[in-house]
Formats: sequence, C-alpha cells, structure tokens
Amino acid sequence: MYEAVCKHFSMSVVTKGQPSASIAFCACSLGAAQGIRAGRPIPYLDRVALEFPELRIVGGHIGVPWLDEMLSLLMKYPNVFIDTSAYKVRRYPKDLVDYMRGSKTHKVLFGSNHPFWPASGCIAGIDDLGLNDNAKALFLSENAKCVFKIG
Repeated sequence: MYEAVCKHFSMSVVTKGQPSASIAFCACSLGAAQGIRAGRPIPYLDRVALEFPELRIVGGHIGVPWLDEMLSLLMKYPNVFIDTSAYKVRRYPKDLVDYMRGSKTHKVLFGSNHPFWPASGCIAGIDDLGLNDNAKALFLSENAKCVFKIG
C-alpha cells in the first residue's frame, strides 16, 4: 500500500491517536482485530517511516495517547510530522507545547477538524502558548505549505 502512495502521491496523512478515525486506519492497514492499539506510532508508523523515507507522513490528532512515541518519531525521522487536529489550543499537552517552543518548530502543523471543530475555536488562545513569531507562523501555515508542497 505505501509503495503505491510513494509512487503516485509521496504523501500520507494517517490518524495516530484516540479519535474513532484511527480505527478506520487500523482496519484498512492492519486488520480490524488490532483495534486501537494499531494506532500506536511505535512499532507501526516507525516501520513505515523507516522503510519509506521518501514518504512524507503526517500523524493526526497529536498522537494522544501516545504523544511520547509520536514525538520520538518526529525527532528520529525527517519525513514524519504531526498535526493538532481535533484539539483546541488549551488542550495541547505540555510536552507538545514544549516541543513547539524548541528548535524543531518545522514538524508541527495546525489542524482543526473542521466542520466539527471550526478553526476559529481550535486556534483561540494561541498567544498563550508562548511561541515566538517565527514558530507561530511555521505552525499556522508555513509547515503545511512545505509538507504538502503548496505555495
């Protein structure tokens, strides 16, 4: 499956987290019997990132409840990114915010889950994160432009 994605798209957005969409990813790629544990970044996403380094991978929903694993993959692989879909700023885990304030600001993309969670509601409170102007611009738009090769 990932060979075909690399050949035709070179981009994959996978759900890595608790929302029910992760079950859909699990069912199509690993079998329904795996349940939510197949949404774990390690070993599943780790293997894909290693075997397909040309594939740009965006893990959705912050990776919760496996944020530590997702952050380790962001640091390990240049082709792995994370988005904040389905989370309002005020719910971002501290470890994610600390990561966003660090030197790897190019790895986190803003996401909202529109229309269920409109962008305006998800972004409210962004100034409370303590990001510098560059990190904020990267998070809100520039990272997505780079990852998705737009603009």
